[in-house]
Formats: sequence, structure tokens, C-alpha cells
Amino acid sequence: MSSLYEAQRSMRNLRKAAMQRGVVAVLDVGTSKIACLVLRFDGTERRAGTDGVGSLAGQAGFRVIGAATTRSRGVRFGEIEGMQETERAIRTAVQAAQKMANIRVDHVIACFSGAGPRSYGLAGQVEVEGQVVSEHDVSRALASCDLPDYGDGREVLHAHPVNFALDHRSGMTDPRGQIGQSLSTDLHMLTVEAAAIQNLAHCVRRCDLELAGVASSAYVSGLASLVEDEQELGAACIDIGGGTTGISIFWRKHMIYADAVRMGGDHVTGDISMALQIATPIAERIKTFYGGLIATGMDDREKIELGGETGDWDHDRRTVTRAELIGIMRPRVEEILEEVRYRLDAAGFDHLPSQQIVLTGGSSQIPGLDALASRILGQQVRLGRPLRVHGLPQAATGAAFASSVGMCLFSAHPQDEWWDFDLPMDRYPARSLKRAMRWFKDNW
Repeated sequence: MSSLYEAQRSMRNLRKAAMQRGVVAVLDVGTSKIACLVLRFDGTERRAGTDGVGSLAGQAGFRVIGAATTRSRGVRFGEIEGMQETERAIRTAVQAAQKMANIRVDHVIACFSGAGPRSYGLAGQVEVEGQVVSEHDVSRALASCDLPDYGDGREVLHAHPVNFALDHRSGMTDPRGQIGQSLSTDLHMLTVEAAAIQNLAHCVRRCDLELAGVASSAYVSGLASLVEDEQELGAACIDIGGGTTGISIFWRKHMIYADAVRMGGDHVTGDISMALQIATPIAERIKTFYGGLIATGMDDREKIELGGETGDWDHDRRTVTRAELIGIMRPRVEEILEEVRYRLDAAGFDHLPSQQIVLTGGSSQIPGLDALASRILGQQVRLGRPLRVHGLPQAATGAAFASSVGMCLFSAHPQDEWWDFDLPMDRYPARSLKRAMRWFKDNW
């Protein structure tokens, strides 16, 4: 049976083949920029016991040898709308990164935001066939999970076993080799709109590249921005990008929830552009240089020249105070944070033992965002920078590159997904999973 399960496994095999050849590219397809990093693997990542999560996660067997970004075109709300424009932008970024790396790349692992992500928590339980838990028992436990009917036109992007319990012992990451009778598992499944992945796969193929994996931007941003304790005890990563704001919640080192708000920094720029009647590039520049969220008495006196090239002298010489600019920006940022709070509440974030919130993404750089976020979200909030990675150019170490760095970690140390196990085919919940799996056959 050709299936999503098999196609995800074939992408896994492509990734392994690429890593054995020693080079793979990661691609972050965002609304405001497309970033490509070329990674060289030196083989150490296959050593037993190499743990990829630490203060220098990038030291685990790879280094960045090429990096490039280009302005994103044809992407809206984190989803591809203009196929040819996006294809050109991807080609530009990949070619520039290849040139810097001085090597040709055949395989890419890509991430994207948007696409209406939905999280499901699934549970399954089986009796162990022998005395000792085998790989087959784990596969059976995963296959016993009841799949939700998540609707036509949606596909599974991630399916992580986040917990195993053997008899009365819970919190196991790998029960294989342990002695016990009853094995149960909790699985986090993330579905997205199928068209988003199909369009991405199509674009990558049109650039003469092979897709060796796909990931959610919200997930990989969390991998890059949350430190080990936060991933273990409970934390949310809020990745405020150009077109979307990604939300991921981690606990016990696994993502247990992901979502996306269809608003980001571009919407703040749009508000400035409309309110002041200036072109978007000028609004973006003013936001970047003078923007903020918390006004002080000084801001009434600080005048910002708007500039412009309309030819109308009075219009082009206008000024705005910084306090007025803050008054335009703040309502939209508040709206984004209120929506984030609503999603976190709905996910039950307040039940976790720790509720750290980490802000990242290009738009997290707006001065005063952390203070405003702690007021609206009511938790411990910090600004996050992605982990350091070998060879990463200084220009790509900021919060705007959280998902790119996360993709490096994801490609070097992917978490187990259910397609990494040989699920017994006869045990599939036939209808729902077969439909869930049909689309990859059509797209690969």
C-alpha cells in the first residue's frame, strides 16, 4: 500500500542518503524572506549517544558552509500563492548558498508556517507479546492509536510519540528492551492543509531539487530557541514572523501543541503605511528604525521625517512624533498577543509545571515587546535567540533566523515519528489512515 507513511519514510531515507554523502540544504520558506543554509556533515552525528540538544547543539556533527537569504515573493500568510515567484525566490536563495559553499546541493529539507495547523493528542495501548518490549511492540502501540477524522484536504505533517508508559511506569522516551506487560503511548499529531505541502513540494521539484523532509516552522523555531530546561519543564515559543505568528508548546522535550496566528510584522507595517499614507518600504524602514510599543514623555518631542517622492513638497516633508508611531503600532501587536493568549489558554498551557514564554522571529525585535507580552500573556517572558551553530554567519544569528537554525537541528537530529517504526499494516485504522496517506502517492 503506497501511503503517506511510506512517502515520509522515503523522505527520511533521502535525508539519510544525503547525510551519508555529507551535504544537505535547509530551506525556510517565509512570508518576508526565504533563507537557505547548506550543511556539511562530518559523520559524527551517527556516533552512539550524541545528543543534539545542548548549549552548542550545532557542534553535533555538522557545520554551515553556505548561507543566503532573499526577499520572499509569492508567499502570503506563510503559504505559497504565486508559484513562479516563489520558485524564482527559492532558486535565488539556493544558488547563492551553493555558491558560497562551493558545492552543489541535490536535497533540501524545508519548513513553512501557516497552512492552518491543528494539533491532536492520541493514545494507544497494547499487551507486550513477549516479556521484553520489542520494536514490533512499539509499532503495534503506535498503530493502536485512534486517528481523528481530521477532514478532507488535510495531511499529517508531524506524528511524534511524546510518551511511553510500561505498566505503571510513565515518562519513558524509549521502552525497547524493558520488561513489562502493558505498553501504552501518547502521540502528538499535527495536521495541515494538504495544498500547502503540495505547493511547496512542487516548487522544490521545479528548482531541480529533491525534498528530503518537511517541518512546521513553529516546531523548529522552538527547537532552536528553547533551552533544554524549558523544553523539559514546559515552555511556549512564539515565533513572530512577517505574515504569521507561530506558536509551539514543548514539554518533556517534545512538542505537544502547535498553532499559527495569521498576523505578523507585515500587518504592523501595513497599519503604518495606511495611517501615514506612505509606501510600504518607507513604512518598514520607519518601523525598523523608530518603532516601539511603550511611549515615554520624550517620545512626544522626537520628530520622525516621513520622506517620500510624490513631488508634493508639503506631503513629502511631513513628520510624525515617535509617540504617534507607537500609537499606530501598539494596537496591532496587542491584537496578535491577545490571539496568542487565547490559543495558549485553549491548549491548556497553564496546566504545565512551568509556563515560560520565549519570543522569537524577526518581528520580536520591536522595542518594548517583551514588557507588553508579559502584561498580556501574564507569564515569565523572555526574548529568545537561536542556539549557536558551527559556521553560521554573524548576519544569520538573530531571532529572524530561529526557524533556519531549528531546521539545522531538525535535519541533524530528527525526533522519532511514527513512520520511523514498521507499523503493522493490517492494524491501521483502515479508512482514516488510508485517506490520510493517499496524497503523498500523488505528489512524489
